[in-house]
Amino acid sequence: MNINIKSLLIGLVIGAVVILAYYQFIAPVSTNNIKGTAPAERKILYWVAPMDANYTRDKPGKSPMGMDLIPVYDEGGKGPDAGPGTIRISPDVVNNLGVRTVVVGYSALHSEIDTVGYVAYDEDTIIHIHPRVEGWIERLHVKAVGDPVKEGEALYDIYSPELVNGQEELLLALDRKNKRLMKAAEDRLLALQLPQSVINQLIKNKKVQQTITFYSPQDGVIEKLDIREGFYVKPGSTLMSIGNLADVWVEAEIFESQAAQVRVGMPVVMTLDYLPGKVFKSKINYVYPSLDAKSRTMKVRLLFNNEDGEFKPNMFAHIRIDVSAGNKALLIPKEALIRTGSQDRVVLALGEGHFKSVAVTAGRFDENDVEILSGLYAGEKVVSSAQFLLDSESSKTSDFKRMDHDMSDMNDRKNKTGKNNVATASGVINVVMMTHNMLNISRGPIKKWGRPAATMDFIVNKAIDMTALKQGMKVEFTFEVKEGEFIINKITILNHSLSSDKPAGLDAHVKV
Repeated sequence: MNINIKSLLIGLVIGAVVILAYYQFIAPVSTNNIKGTAPAERKILYWVAPMDANYTRDKPGKSPMGMDLIPVYDEGGKGPDAGPGTIRISPDVVNNLGVRTVVVGYSALHSEIDTVGYVAYDEDTIIHIHPRVEGWIERLHVKAVGDPVKEGEALYDIYSPELVNGQEELLLALDRKNKRLMKAAEDRLLALQLPQSVINQLIKNKKVQQTITFYSPQDGVIEKLDIREGFYVKPGSTLMSIGNLADVWVEAEIFESQAAQVRVGMPVVMTLDYLPGKVFKSKINYVYPSLDAKSRTMKVRLLFNNEDGEFKPNMFAHIRIDVSAGNKALLIPKEALIRTGSQDRVVLALGEGHFKSVAVTAGRFDENDVEILSGLYAGEKVVSSAQFLLDSESSKTSDFKRMDHDMSDMNDRKNKTGKNNVATASGVINVVMMTHNMLNISRGPIKKWGRPAATMDFIVNKAIDMTALKQGMKVEFTFEVKEGEFIINKITILNHSLSSDKPAGLDAHVKV
């Protein structure tokens, strides 16, 4: 009896194992075969390391970092193709690489220039004191550079034979009661800068003064002092200079590479070590026209009110200039740009795991973003992380050209016809990039080329005056495709025409 029970139990266990194996391994295969839905096995092209796209093998294995290699399958040509250099990465590799993408778009470029400057006198208010007669300095009322003076305060006393003779001539004319001689003598003394008060006193008292006192013409401080008591002076000598500190200049230095970014009117923030925690705001008052040959820097001038006397000449200042453009620019994160020294490029995310490296032209930078002048369009996606690995793989076969935009079609058409591609279109101006002679326009369709409506960047012929062009204007324009660039040679705004065959500046005052 016990033997029969054991045999029965063993039979039940074996039966359960057989049934489990059937449903786990055999049944699914049989069901799929019956239904005809077995997925076609994809062909493995090669195996790649998850963290190094350059490490490939023809069979499974481990990467140099000890990670399992991931298969790359033949997709049968599925997905977008942007010409040579287009690569496809499986979703597993994309996730392991940590690939992130950003959408290219227009935004304000927040750019600042941090530099240094020095406080100086407002040179428009500096007065230089020169004598108009020969003589000797009998007394000096100011003693040192930096002494404050008030308007009308005595500066120096001088003995001059010429001034003594001039007074005697006026007295002689008074004695003769000759109005003509009186007028001539008085005018001569005024021309020699004799104060009117001294002349009036001479006419009243009839007494010649041997030494004459000269007075300050304005409030300020002695900025320069080149005389002492007893000095002999003559016309042309600089006795002293008086500077007014009601306003001061601050001269900031800009590197040569930044010179094109600054212009008059840009906002400026200044701080001084002398006054920690205090911030002063102003605007660029003047941009100097030349660079220093040794330091290769250019100076810009700032004007600050100094009624409180907080600024002292030669103080060191920290300057921050806001050079953010008034118009929006096409921006991508700085980390998305690949700089090779000879070429700038980005990795386009084409969708469905497809990527391609394309060449771009980079413009200005700020702390986080970089301006793209050509090579990208608003709304496209670029890779902002792990792009170096993708670029390395794509660069092996890439021609770095755009194969999914108007440029390739137009270039092909030009090669076939042998003619320049010239077309007329209408559209709305989105962005005016004055410094780059560029416009971003949402244009209508071009029927002669069979091209649909699109938003594109156009280069404006340098002979066209762009000052009348504004964001939001409806325009009609004629452009040509030349060496892969779209060049506008004529543009019309509300019946006003700006054409490259006219002299530059002809339409600078067009009223819209």
